[in-house]
Amino acid sequence: MDNAKLQQLVEEISLQSFQQPFLHQAVFNTRLRTTAGRYVHRGHIVEINPHYCRLHGPAELVDTIKHELCHYHLALEQQPFDHRSSEFRALLRRVGGCRYAKPSPELANKKHTVRIYTCVHCKHVYQRRRKVDTKRFLCGKCRGRLVEDR
Repeated sequence: MDNAKLQQLVEEISLQSFQQPFLHQAVFNTRLRTTAGRYVHRGHIVEINPHYCRLHGPAELVDTIKHELCHYHLALEQQPFDHRSSEFRALLRRVGGCRYAKPSPELANKKHTVRIYTCVHCKHVYQRRRKVDTKRFLCGKCRGRLVEDR
């Protein structure tokens, strides 16, 4: 699917579900990594993650478009359009969109991996979820150098 077909699909969903036209731009954004889609208020652009669409299929694409169109139409009506607002939640429920995107399997694995660091001097083992800069940080017990175990 290219940007022209995406634009046409977004316009159709907007007319069917919201009974309002979509007058701005909808594009695929390959730089999106952690989200299925995004609404950019400045310019009223709807961006969709193409990798997410290939991974989860056309049904999830339609749900993502409905979610982003809720942001879009509320912003045009100058109502609160953030996820916490009651207007957003009510509109999302009315059109049948999803509130959360399905998690990507690659992200789930990256998020929960535990990195293991060992002190060269005293052999103390540290477990961390975030990466530690071994050039900057030392062992908290003996001030020895840390090495990441693989």
